[in-house]
Amino acid sequence: MSISDRIPTANIVLDLQASSKRTLLQALAAEAAERLGRSESEILAALQDREALGSTALGRGVALPHARLPGNGQPIVLFARLRRAVDYEARDDEPVDLVVLVLWPEAEADGFLPALSETCRALREPHALRQLRAAASEAEVASVLNRAADTTADEGDDA
Repeated sequence: MSISDRIPTANIVLDLQASSKRTLLQALAAEAAERLGRSESEILAALQDREALGSTALGRGVALPHARLPGNGQPIVLFARLRRAVDYEARDDEPVDLVVLVLWPEAEADGFLPALSETCRALREPHALRQLRAAASEAEVASVLNRAADTTADEGDDA
């Protein structure tokens, strides 16, 4: 299953309000908790534990916070575009305004690393990043992500 298949328009949040990395992670944990029926504090703790290992900023204003959650359940992928970019401790010192959150159940280990890898590849193209920043609707974001995922899948087929 493609990463774009895991981001339905209901999991796309445009103009998310956050003033810092901390408040961004809190907002993402709240969004994910609502969709997963899990504790916001459990999700936030998992994200903070992962960030303690090193920033999940990818550069070019993009972050990929991710964590494995105990137990079974469905993976969830959320896309958020921030109203205003925040400092995310990125290596390139660029503030982050595009975020893809990946939460994966520990009991379903298969697919976690491929999902992260596919997401990274889909978000590496400057043209796709410009389109995501300019998108007027959740449907437009989904379309850009689908095209980016399809392009990276095609590149993988050529390898």
